[in-house]
Amino acid sequence: MNHILLLEDIPEIRAWLKALVKQVFANAQITECSRVQDALSLVNGQRFTLALLDLGLPDGSGVEVIAALREKQPEVQSVIVTIHDDDEHLFPALQAGAFGYLLKEQSRELLVEQLQRMSQGEPPLSPSIARKVIAYFAAQVKKPTSTLLHEVSLTERESEVLLRVAKGFTLPEIGVQLGLSRHTIADYVKQIYRKLNVSSRAEAALEAQRLGLFGRN
Repeated sequence: MNHILLLEDIPEIRAWLKALVKQVFANAQITECSRVQDALSLVNGQRFTLALLDLGLPDGSGVEVIAALREKQPEVQSVIVTIHDDDEHLFPALQAGAFGYLLKEQSRELLVEQLQRMSQGEPPLSPSIARKVIAYFAAQVKKPTSTLLHEVSLTERESEVLLRVAKGFTLPEIGVQLGLSRHTIADYVKQIYRKLNVSSRAEAALEAQRLGLFGRN
């Protein structure tokens, strides 16, 4: 059974998120809290499978909880659910180990769809956030593509899969595009993440941009 930690300080939004989570994870046990310190105490005493965390809390940021989970329960997937879409909030959360980053302004239907994709191992990432990550990294100084690909030893097929992951295609969609099964694509994704030392779609998108893959057809 899923045990989900829900950190949100506004009661109305917390109730809305709880109902949304119940729609996606029907039999989940949900533990709610409104303060970072309460969440940190829970991390020390309970086991979770998923954490949905706000960033701007009265006593701190959900990033602190991500860091604690990464240290004590590294198997837990932490997803930020916030109104903040600026670089100052986004990138520290991803660097801390956030598995996904969702904006509250999205429709309920889109949020449900994003969370449902987690069952296929796909990190929930708002489309505008994915574009922001790519745009940010596009501005960085890059080494020649051929040198970088050699450094990380990606095969041509792995590069094709990585590019499509970074563009936001689902595993089944990538399978159709490349004529492979979803399970084969999932194996490729695991191998790519291991080689690149990344753990999320956002980080994979960064690496795809760094490697110059977006210049390919």
